[in-house]
Amino acid sequence: MNQAQIKAIREGLGLNQAQFGQLFGVHAMTVSRWESGATQPSPYEIELLKAFSVSSQARDKKLASDLKQLLVGAGIVAALLFLLKKAGD
Repeated sequence: MNQAQIKAIREGLGLNQAQFGQLFGVHAMTVSRWESGATQPSPYEIELLKAFSVSSQARDKKLASDLKQLLVGAGIVAALLFLLKKAGD
């Protein structure tokens, strides 16, 4: 797992380096070193990163689905308001 992937996972979860480090029991500076490529996470930490990546991707899919449903609902409401206005004219 490279430094860009680590940073993308952290950002995908919406966490700063200190918060992300708490998930692993490491200091924010350690996360910074991972993201700069100065050090690498342990094999155990890499497996945790993979699990967090899956979680982040699932969250993104859920948000996209929720947004789609919201937009469809808003479109239906707008159409009904339009029809009601036309019926009142």
